[in-house]
Amino acid sequence: EKKTFKGDRSPRPSRVLHLCRIPSDATEAEVISLGIPFGRVTNLLMLKGKSQALLEMASEEAAVTMMNYYTPTTPHLRSQPVYIQYSNHRELKTDNLPNQSRSQAALQAVNAMQAGNLTVTSALGADGGLCPGSVLRMIVENLFYPVTLEVLFQIFSKFGSVLKIITFTKNNQFQALLQYADPMNAYYAKMALDGQSIYTGCCTLRIDFSRLANLKVRYNNDKSRDFTRHDLPSGDGHPAVEPPIAAAFGSQNIIIPSYAGAAGIAPAMGFAQGLPVPAVPVALGSLAVPTSAASGQMTVTGVTGIPGNSVLLVSNLNPEVITPHGLFILFGVYGDVHRVKIMFKKKENALVQMADATQALLAISHLNGQRLYGRVLHATFSKHRTVQLPREGEEDHGLTKDYSHSPLHRFKKPGSKNFRNIFPPSDTLHLSNIPTSVTVDEMKKLFANTGSTVKAFRFFQKDYKMALIRLGSVEEALQALIELHNHDLGEKHHLRISFSKSTI
Repeated sequence: EKKTFKGDRSPRPSRVLHLCRIPSDATEAEVISLGIPFGRVTNLLMLKGKSQALLEMASEEAAVTMMNYYTPTTPHLRSQPVYIQYSNHRELKTDNLPNQSRSQAALQAVNAMQAGNLTVTSALGADGGLCPGSVLRMIVENLFYPVTLEVLFQIFSKFGSVLKIITFTKNNQFQALLQYADPMNAYYAKMALDGQSIYTGCCTLRIDFSRLANLKVRYNNDKSRDFTRHDLPSGDGHPAVEPPIAAAFGSQNIIIPSYAGAAGIAPAMGFAQGLPVPAVPVALGSLAVPTSAASGQMTVTGVTGIPGNSVLLVSNLNPEVITPHGLFILFGVYGDVHRVKIMFKKKENALVQMADATQALLAISHLNGQRLYGRVLHATFSKHRTVQLPREGEEDHGLTKDYSHSPLHRFKKPGSKNFRNIFPPSDTLHLSNIPTSVTVDEMKKLFANTGSTVKAFRFFQKDYKMALIRLGSVEEALQALIELHNHDLGEKHHLRISFSKSTI
């Protein structure tokens, strides 16, 4: 690799990324943490004498996603900007190289955790049992600007499915409890965000694990939210938590130290200082949160538009392939889609109206930046408050569809288990409602006919109506879900598909 970063050089995509201007005191774990949110990191070569590193991702898709994110948003390690480009290497071979023990130890620790081993080894931290659960507790120090529940959701949902958030004030400090669907999401969020500032120079997050295993939210309002229960009342703005908040933190005054770990993992992320607006250092979304001194109102860049809006603007679509039905099925994974409109004069753009703003935010956090039919999909809030249906007699060419009464809505039943099974897009799909007469080969052939590469397939041992299938990439899984969800398998069985948190 050349010593200097060539900003105008555009090598073809590779799963090996070339990182330049690595601080001399940066650790292997810090460099690995740049890639963790985008997929599995399979190898690392630190070139400390040159202030460079080579990072190998498990797939080219993961590397492309990482590049797409970091191209407009320069990551920082130890407050220094780091520049990333594709490497000319197609893979890393480091078996015979000296001084690779630390890199391999850090990689092994991360891979062990991603495989389900939640014990943090000495490579990642000296404290045993650092990842005990899926509930995080946080204190926001130096609270110069107000921090809303929506801002916390937008930041933390980049690391996985956020189920519940409770905010409150204790000991004259703004605090919050946040529950993920998966403990690994909680670990990665803590690793990347602990010690970071929501706004430049203020609103610093101090994050630890809560002793609570589950949060119980009684009201959905500006102080608390259960994203799995849209039927909860708004209450009076004072949420009740069971067990009491004191049980989560203990009776003593709370001082949560900044976690750095033995390898100094956090803080790993950050954005350039001196921006015209305060910046939110988030690992998976460009969230600059400007404030208006006059009104005190905040809007999230990347989630622009009118607060509470349920209409999304989806852009950079492939006009040759995408249909209103395809968008309905895809966005329906994260909420109930009521209407879809593909723009007649610019078919790369579409409007998607969700049932409410919370579901719209979920869809943005999970689908923005995903590759679909060869393009990187962009999703944000629209300035429109509703999708207008064509007037009677007006020619629409079938580009606007009303799905408000569709039987395919996943979340129409309050408290449905579907709320607990919302996961980010992955190459592994969860299949259900399969007739017992259908064989493994028949299911594999069904997905292969959509152009997918079937890497693995397994029926559930206790329930042969359900199965897991792993495809060649996340993009293949997105497209297979669009084409095969609700597919008629015979015997009055229609295939149900969702993203899985597991892999095979």
